[in-house]
Amino acid sequence: MSSKAAVLASFVEAAPPGEPVWSLSSTFSPTIELLKITADIKSLTSNGSDVVESLGSAFQKYNETQLTTVKLPGSSGVVLVSEFNALGDGRYFDPGSQSSFTFDHATQKASDVLSHTLESEHSDLIKSLQRIFSTYTSEHYPSSTFAIYPVESTSSVALVLVANKYSPSNYWNGRWRSIYTYSPSSGTLTGNIKVDVHYYEDGNVRLLTTKPVEVKLNSGASAQDVVKQIGMAEQRYQEELNRGFAALSEGAFKGLRRQLPVTRQKVEWEKIGGYRLGQDIGGGRSR
Repeated sequence: MSSKAAVLASFVEAAPPGEPVWSLSSTFSPTIELLKITADIKSLTSNGSDVVESLGSAFQKYNETQLTTVKLPGSSGVVLVSEFNALGDGRYFDPGSQSSFTFDHATQKASDVLSHTLESEHSDLIKSLQRIFSTYTSEHYPSSTFAIYPVESTSSVALVLVANKYSPSNYWNGRWRSIYTYSPSSGTLTGNIKVDVHYYEDGNVRLLTTKPVEVKLNSGASAQDVVKQIGMAEQRYQEELNRGFAALSEGAFKGLRRQLPVTRQKVEWEKIGGYRLGQDIGGGRSR
């Protein structure tokens, strides 16, 4: 990849939540917005459409790492796109609906849905986790999508959750991602919680955080035990974030604003109409 293509790919991969991918057919997908950053690439380069078409791997990385959600044709349900359910050649599977589908990373559209039977040594555990994790997410993340995937290479199970909150009228969007890997044989639960919030009224402010999680359970722990540990870890992190926001509000943000004017005296605003600039405020003498 050329240095120019690498720079453009980094723009796509770092796109904030709420701004999915631009369709190469120059049309909107019925369920997504225009990806502003990709439109900028098209306008800033002389061969914009060709450049965008060459960024397929960047679009794939964005969709898989951001846990993009998509509706399957003929279904009202929403499924995830991630590295854990990739079958290769642009196909992914969903254990909940027991189907596989082709996903176009540029248009973010699914097609060619086929039946896909889940085969795993942990099938029973996955079904239990699916049921219990569904209850947990519906209670704590109203606008969320999750899936449980087998990880055959390590004989483990992946629990993947994404919760999106978009408020473009208030100039902010946010995304919560939780990705865990649980090993039934060792009882080890590891993963990361990632929060991405973008505020863009009269500027750009972005919060990007990653919280590692590592919990040791008993070997062969139940699905209920696994989800309980996840709930405790996520609650602790949410409380930690709340404390951090409070500290910013009372500390760093206050420090950015001068408490008193340069005279070190409070302005008597009720008398502001009678002040003479340079004399009463600045301390100078009238001439």
